[in-house]
Amino acid sequence: MRNYAWIVLVHLAFIAAWWLFVVVGKIPKFIMPTPLQTLQTLFMPHYDWLGNSIATGEEIFLGYILAVIFGVALAVVCTWSRVLSTIFMPLLVSLNMIPKVALGPLFIVWFKYGVIPNGIIAFTICFFPILLTAARGLHEVEPELLDLVRSLHGSRWQLFTKIQLPGSLPYIFSGMKVGAVLAVAGAIVGEFLGSAKGLGYVMLQVQTTLDTAGMFMAVILITLIGLVLYAIVVGLEHLLVVRDARLQ
Repeated sequence: MRNYAWIVLVHLAFIAAWWLFVVVGKIPKFIMPTPLQTLQTLFMPHYDWLGNSIATGEEIFLGYILAVIFGVALAVVCTWSRVLSTIFMPLLVSLNMIPKVALGPLFIVWFKYGVIPNGIIAFTICFFPILLTAARGLHEVEPELLDLVRSLHGSRWQLFTKIQLPGSLPYIFSGMKVGAVLAVAGAIVGEFLGSAKGLGYVMLQVQTTLDTAGMFMAVILITLIGLVLYAIVVGLEHLLVVRDARLQ
């Protein structure tokens, strides 16, 4: 409980410092608004914060969930088969070198504007860290444990479910936390490239009128969506990894 109090105090101190910087420095609103001026935009209906936040949230969660599913699944496949690992991993490394921003116009041509192309951009950005950390976790299992299960005539499935998968969970969740940050960035990049809805779209619209209060609120809402996703991942990690470690 004390940790939560410190978190709240630190954030309140940051907001107070923000307010002092603007007021004492007499910063014009079009350069940096006060926290109150930023908050007031929430009650202005023309921003449609709810609809745009939902659109951005859908893109982030779509890309992230797909990245987790395919990243972990492909890591498992490559761990089970050295042949497939030799074939696919170099190709995936090469594909990861492609600038994701360069793919945006192609996705728009293929899928039009909307949640799907932006979700795919989010997927391409956060997929590879999840794949790499999951594969590393599955490979870096103590050889003694594997030898013990084999000596007891354990099947390959038992090796995976009893030793490899539980031992790789800390690595998987580490990649998932990195991926959560990258998924947010990917969705916003997609909206900057082309979108008719979303918080990134709002930022581009208000930029032309120097509405920095609207831009600040869009950034805050993007951050809150990212924090929700990150908190879900941390909660799952606590449930599946930390709690089990304490029980043992």
